[in-house]
Amino acid sequence: MIIKKYHTNKIMEEVFNFLKEKTKVNFVSTINGDKPSNRPFGDPVLFNNRIYVLTMATKNVAKQIEKNNNVCIVAYDNTDETWIRINCKLIDDSENIEAKQAIINEFDWAEESGYTLDNPNFKALYMSNVEAIIYDIDGNELSTHKF
Repeated sequence: MIIKKYHTNKIMEEVFNFLKEKTKVNFVSTINGDKPSNRPFGDPVLFNNRIYVLTMATKNVAKQIEKNNNVCIVAYDNTDETWIRINCKLIDDSENIEAKQAIINEFDWAEESGYTLDNPNFKALYMSNVEAIIYDIDGNELSTHKF
């Protein structure tokens, strides 16, 4: 296993690229009461040295994150049969207009889907306290990334 120890931005970029470029869907797990809940999420956005995800405050996932912001994100790359598990906190940064604008700019469908600066339900969440581990198909740890 390789533990990545170089500059945080490089480590973050490796995790971001795994989620953005190597996989089509990321699965986010939260806690719903006393049970786990898992759902697909789309592409993350890299802005200002943070990895962001977006959702709407009206969705159950947003309500669950508000109660407990510890999440697990998993994604699989079938081209080289590797997968990633990310344990992190999702921090609500919805007051950050620049971050929200960067998210809107990233996706041509965002505004049409209600992700607008004047929508109070638009949640911009960034990953914090990240521990990401990349595994091979047999479950062997290939690398660990912390930021």
